[in-house]
Amino acid sequence: MIDAVDINCDMGEAFGRWRVGDTDDTTLMGLISSANIAAGFHAGDPNLMDQTVRLATEHGVGIGAHPGYNDLQGFGRRKIAGTAKELVNDMVYQVGALREFARRHGARLQHVKPHGALYMEMAVDAELSQIFVQYMRTVEPNAYIFCMGGSETYRVAKEAGQPVVREFYADRDYDDTGSIVFTRDAGRPDPAAIARKVVRACKEGKVRTVTGGDVDIAFESICFHSDTLGALDIVRQMREALNAKGIRIAPVSEIAGH
Repeated sequence: MIDAVDINCDMGEAFGRWRVGDTDDTTLMGLISSANIAAGFHAGDPNLMDQTVRLATEHGVGIGAHPGYNDLQGFGRRKIAGTAKELVNDMVYQVGALREFARRHGARLQHVKPHGALYMEMAVDAELSQIFVQYMRTVEPNAYIFCMGGSETYRVAKEAGQPVVREFYADRDYDDTGSIVFTRDAGRPDPAAIARKVVRACKEGKVRTVTGGDVDIAFESICFHSDTLGALDIVRQMREALNAKGIRIAPVSEIAGH
């Protein structure tokens, strides 16, 4: 049973006057412990990155870069062809930008979490994961990589000695392999059902799959998305359910031991 868990959220996912979801980041920031901040390619712009980093710093929330495919129109949820080196260079560019905003506000980069279709591609692509982890070993050897536990990203990071955090996806479905079912539109899920799902994962280490079976799941952080409709109700009910079962929300550094 898990007695303490990090809660992370994908944030800063807008561009100029364009917004997604129905919840403002300012209402979510005080309810999470780690923020994955869009770094400009799938969403985010310099002003929004600065604003979101500042907000995270004010709330003591761990700052993470959230690099994605160069796909503003598709919100980073469409796969873009490129070599592993080209795709990692896109991530280097984005991580560097977000890290500068963190430094501007006297903070450090806690973690990096690839976004959307790029996250899913890295999960099955050993070469892409290896080049990305090599980059992290060079420039941010103490920063965490957030990923799925059964992914190539997790395996490569563990073998290289890079700090790594496994995620449980509150507002996404799972298949029988223990991988999330990738979707471009999660709709409006039931917050109460999500809260029950999260508590079960923490207490039993299991999650129900889309085929009706159960798979084992291990994780240090729970993820939900700010663009999911009803995000504020989701995180509030998750926290209430976790607290009721004696499960603390804690910084990822405390849980992962780094």
